[in-house]
Amino acid sequence: MNRLDCFGDYCPIPLLKAKNELQKTNSGESFMLITDHSCVVESLKEYFHKSSCSFVCEEVLNGVWEIIVTKN
Repeated sequence: MNRLDCFGDYCPIPLLKAKNELQKTNSGESFMLITDHSCVVESLKEYFHKSSCSFVCEEVLNGVWEIIVTKN
């Protein structure tokens, strides 16, 4: 699984990175985006709920989120 390190990146940079990674991802495959900004979580959640992807988000440490996107 590819990992996108978005520590310190503000919107819209993580969303652009995720869109780019999604284009390279085959159906049924996943990638993980790691961020330390809650606004990134919200913007990705909004974008991927409108697409045909599964979106799972977990706050693994206080203020650090791992987001797994699976292309359907």
